[in-house]
Amino acid sequence: MNRLRSVMAAESDTEARLMKVVRLIAGTMVADVCSVYRRTEDNRMELIATEGLREDAIHRTFLAIDEGLVGQIAQTAQPLSIQDAPRHPNFSYRPETGEDPYHAFLGVPILKGGRVIGVLTVQNRTERIYQDDEIDSLQTIAMVLAEIVPSDETGPEQTDAAREGRPVNLQGRSLCGGLGMGRVRLHDPVIPAARFFAEDPHIEEDRLESALEELHLSIDRLLAAEIGGLWGEPREVIEAYKLLASDPTWAEKLREGVRGGLSAEASIDRLRREHRARFEKVKDPYLRERLHDLEDLDNRLLRMLAGGDEVKTNGKPRKDEPEVLIARRLGPAELLDYGKSGYAAIILEEVATSSHAAIVARGLGIPTVGGIDGLLTHVSRGDQIIVDGEDGRVHLRPDDQLIEAFGNRQAILSQRQAVFEALREQPSETRDGVPVRLMLNAGLGLDTEHLNNTGADGIGLFRTEFQFLMSEKLPSVNDQIELYQQILEAANGRPVHFRTLDLGGDKLLPNLNDAREENPALGWRSIRFALDRPGLFRRQLRALLRAADSRPLSVMFPMVTSAHEFREAKELLLEEVEWGKRRDFAGPTEIKIGAMLETPAFAYALEDIASEVDFVSIGTNDMLQFFHAADRMTPLVSDRYPFVSRPVMRFLKQVRETCARFDIPVSICGEGAGRPLEALCLIGLGYHSLSMPGGGIGPVKRMLRSLDLSKFGPAFAGLLQERDPALRNGVLELAELQGIILNDV
Repeated sequence: MNRLRSVMAAESDTEARLMKVVRLIAGTMVADVCSVYRRTEDNRMELIATEGLREDAIHRTFLAIDEGLVGQIAQTAQPLSIQDAPRHPNFSYRPETGEDPYHAFLGVPILKGGRVIGVLTVQNRTERIYQDDEIDSLQTIAMVLAEIVPSDETGPEQTDAAREGRPVNLQGRSLCGGLGMGRVRLHDPVIPAARFFAEDPHIEEDRLESALEELHLSIDRLLAAEIGGLWGEPREVIEAYKLLASDPTWAEKLREGVRGGLSAEASIDRLRREHRARFEKVKDPYLRERLHDLEDLDNRLLRMLAGGDEVKTNGKPRKDEPEVLIARRLGPAELLDYGKSGYAAIILEEVATSSHAAIVARGLGIPTVGGIDGLLTHVSRGDQIIVDGEDGRVHLRPDDQLIEAFGNRQAILSQRQAVFEALREQPSETRDGVPVRLMLNAGLGLDTEHLNNTGADGIGLFRTEFQFLMSEKLPSVNDQIELYQQILEAANGRPVHFRTLDLGGDKLLPNLNDAREENPALGWRSIRFALDRPGLFRRQLRALLRAADSRPLSVMFPMVTSAHEFREAKELLLEEVEWGKRRDFAGPTEIKIGAMLETPAFAYALEDIASEVDFVSIGTNDMLQFFHAADRMTPLVSDRYPFVSRPVMRFLKQVRETCARFDIPVSICGEGAGRPLEALCLIGLGYHSLSMPGGGIGPVKRMLRSLDLSKFGPAFAGLLQERDPALRNGVLELAELQGIILNDV
């Protein structure tokens, strides 16, 4: 390490330093060959330095990114050790290098910013297996080499706009609604180590241990005080995060780096590069989230070594001008820190709408947009930016017209919120006195705040699976009881409809349903999963019954397709009722057992269970994609499942009439119920109970109170009989004619 430090500090050009490094490595590791390859702009691997191969092969030997052993390392971002390389099926012989006599091979990726920018290899004439300490040493050296190996991090096409300061409009996904404008503040957790090498390994290890101790204390502070109202699932996120921070394997790898001669910062940075590279290669959403959280821990520890926690090190927003935080990705704990720092908005380059960070973002209520590929190649620190959390748009370096339009939208949004606030205590009824219940969709403890903020009539859908998805281990019965009690208490007597576990599909529960399916939306999920895992299902049913504790309880089963499925699930619930009675538990004063109608098949099973089901809730999000045979998560067919269309409206009308004939209470829940136009159509069909996201209650109530249903209902029924496919336009014209308020002005 001391000799490597001397070479790195030497005054010479990059190529000369690389040649000294490969000679040093070859001599220290008793290797016959040491070579460095770099990744070129056209995505090939170029030999740029070697000791042992022919020097005239430098800058003449190129490998495709998927060619040879070097290509395999570049693609997998993992070390590769082979006893006899020429016999390996991926070996690619290059005669110009003179590598004929060499057998043993060890290669490691050179990583920077989560990207493989090169490969470092050693070779020997004899056949041998390289030991773990040799692999570890070569990885450490590769981390140092990443600072001098030439690389093309971003192509010219991506950076031109940023260099020239042109306006850029980008489309992402809304994670939390609202509008925000300010100057760009880049979240840059990469703290360059002032020195890669430790002057005194004992001092460096002490620094590392102090930082690890402070890391654990900071997470404890988050759990104890800083998260305040973030109980329920966001708390589960931080507790899972704490488990990762307590992993002895992670800490021991950091200590090994310091004992090997690296500074504490360099040891953390090396592990962080490995985590980021693994993240780039992993497709499984659950594993990606775990690696994301690990990188979050690495970043937090680096900042603590720099002398402060996230907010202190990165700085709070300036007082004189709002700032927008931009990050490649943020872990949930980091996001909680930033959430209390007064940023106007947050933009994340990489995030899934179901990720931990997305769930926390919605809980914090800060306008947040995610999923913008290449975002960081467009922005520069201090750029002005507009974030539209309503539709997921980002306007970078906006012109004066856009800024003026933003100001107008903010004024409209403030005016709209004032109108909704005034409507909060007003009854949810039409102008001609027809009551319509407006309920809340929820899945987090934080969501219950919207009950009072919006004046919702209750919770029409509480998604219970989030507690399971946010935990590293299965929640115990007591954990579930605690959450369900909190929800019932927050509702304060208003109805709460608990949907039992809706797992499977895109919501994978670790260790229980990790098998990949060709079409997960139509696979082993929801009630199918629950019935095939009766132990897990009954634990949840038991927790719901115990949590009710002398209060009414409403439970509904997701994605039921047949009468048999409903009866089997109901029987399990009734068995748990009897189990509780035998043990003298105080159960619910009343139990209502319902089902989600999310498949067309179940619409034709209602008659079979009419005397057995207490209510039906139509889940429009899934129902529409099954009805139109269009996956709602696939952009290419995102315009092929319209809500306001005659086929959908006629189907929903038929379901409502069936429920009325058999006296089954029926409601609608889903994103569409929270949009005024769609809600107007549903009310016109005769649905008088709608459940929606919190942000939809104000706009729908305003529409509702401007509606004379006695006039609209017959006119809408007439529209459904026409053959003109443009039903949406017809409804808009009818609403304008009758003075029904649908827009935001």
